[in-house]
Amino acid sequence: MSVFVDGAGDDVRDAYEDVRNDDTESNWALFGYDNDGQGKKIEHKESGSDYEDFVALLGDDQRGYGYVRFEIGDEMSRRKKFAFITWIGPSVSPLKKAKVSTDKAFVKRICVDFGKEILADEKNEVAEKKIRQILELASGAAYGTGK
Repeated sequence: MSVFVDGAGDDVRDAYEDVRNDDTESNWALFGYDNDGQGKKIEHKESGSDYEDFVALLGDDQRGYGYVRFEIGDEMSRRKKFAFITWIGPSVSPLKKAKVSTDKAFVKRICVDFGKEILADEKNEVAEKKIRQILELASGAAYGTGK
């Protein structure tokens, strides 16, 4: 079952919980629109463990919602942090861009736990190094020695 603009789907919820589960390999889940991005249902598209695979799925003409997990911290304290990424490719039409703001709210009813929300329309904005840095800054104090 997928997320309609007025409800929540089990496939989206299952993928979200899989990413949150420390006992699974999944570090990310991508949610997008059915009918090759032209539909009105939001569904789970793919999950995986390699963040670069996630970035590769973000097309210039697509809208999507990502939920990602990173382990961050220093040698004194390692912890899992999550980000909710809204992707609007640079070639998406203005009408579809406008719909993202309302559709995103339905996905966020399921993906409720995250440290940072990121809106991106260029791939450099979702580079792994950049996302890690954003999550590090949001996580608070660093207690390590810098080694």
